[in-house]
Amino acid sequence: MLKTTVAYQRRIVDNELDGLVEGGIAAISLEGAKATGKSFTAMQRVQRTIFLEREVERNLLIADPERILSHESVLIDEWQLVPSVWGTVRAAVNLGAHPGQFFLTGSASATHAGTHSGAGRIVKVRMRPMTLEERGVGTPSVSLTELLSGARPSISGETDVTLGDYADEILRSGFPGIRSLGSVARQAQLASYVDRALDHDFVEVGGRKIRNPMVLRRWMTAYAAATSTIATYETIRDAASGGSSDKPSRFSTIPFRDALEALFLLDSVPAWMPTLSHLSELATSPKHHLVDPALAAELLGLSVDALLSGRERQGQIRDGAFFGALFESLITLNVRVYAQGASARVGHLRLHRGQREIDLIVEHRDGRVVAMEVKLSPTVTDNDVKHLRWLQEKIGSDLLDAVVVTTGKYAYRREDGIAVVPAALLGP
Repeated sequence: MLKTTVAYQRRIVDNELDGLVEGGIAAISLEGAKATGKSFTAMQRVQRTIFLEREVERNLLIADPERILSHESVLIDEWQLVPSVWGTVRAAVNLGAHPGQFFLTGSASATHAGTHSGAGRIVKVRMRPMTLEERGVGTPSVSLTELLSGARPSISGETDVTLGDYADEILRSGFPGIRSLGSVARQAQLASYVDRALDHDFVEVGGRKIRNPMVLRRWMTAYAAATSTIATYETIRDAASGGSSDKPSRFSTIPFRDALEALFLLDSVPAWMPTLSHLSELATSPKHHLVDPALAAELLGLSVDALLSGRERQGQIRDGAFFGALFESLITLNVRVYAQGASARVGHLRLHRGQREIDLIVEHRDGRVVAMEVKLSPTVTDNDVKHLRWLQEKIGSDLLDAVVVTTGKYAYRREDGIAVVPAALLGP
């Protein structure tokens, strides 16, 4: 096993992994974008690690797939580089592997037709960048798990985290190995992250070279500009052309989306499609997010000063301040991690003509929900909660709780029962 002197900081996903191993699961695939900390997390749980990005270890495994079979627990890092290992692990589980014997980590979805799903044998767990709670930004006083309980817990708490702190956290990123760097080194690493994804990883996953790499970069930049919107892919494609007459064809841009999703770089929020209510005219378009809002800021060349002054570079998709979109993306990242830990799903709500929109719908396994609005404001007005009140009228007791996430100082419940929670006070 590779030794490291870096102290491990426990992540929220560790609770999920603990439960799976204690429940008897022998093989777990920990998936997510590069640099989220998957390998370091998995390494805490194994006796041996095989790094398949190393050519010698990759060749050894290809020559002798059964070298992963022993009584030791083992991590196969970047397993998708040798897809046949999936079948080897699955067969070992069938033969009675012990709980926690195999961990597989991957920063790209396997697209090989011969790769078995692993259903019933290998459990997939998604790992995302660090949340505010994991970064040590504020001390949460409001639990999403408690909100999902339907008990309408009391809401209180105070934070000194400021608007500037949130802007800094957006740009600092939730990638553990990047966020702790100095500002110059951090920006260089984020730029390198984007370059590698577009110049190397995309080709590796997409399976073909891009004749004009700048077209792919413009498309991803346009996607970043569409953060927290439901802009159509046609709109994103038009924005990527920059008004040029030689805009890429729809046929050529679909692989962009598919490959970037396979790399876990695109992390759109699906539309909420309830089965237990009578809501109608719901839109089905996803809301666009990159896996970390820091990547969107890097693609768009934004700084803290630009966010706070509203001088950010404008794209062709949206007008107005972009800080709010990135703040919503940061909160979305947090809520998705917390919801996963609570075995809940996250979607967004929008009616077809846009008369009603709710930023985040966290759905309990029984179909009941917590509805959340995200506001780049320290205060909340009646106008800010009108869609939450509308949803309460529509679905009644199926609405477990309603929350507005803010940049304010205090957490409390309004007279109408809606919770107001500063982002730094919301935790798992």
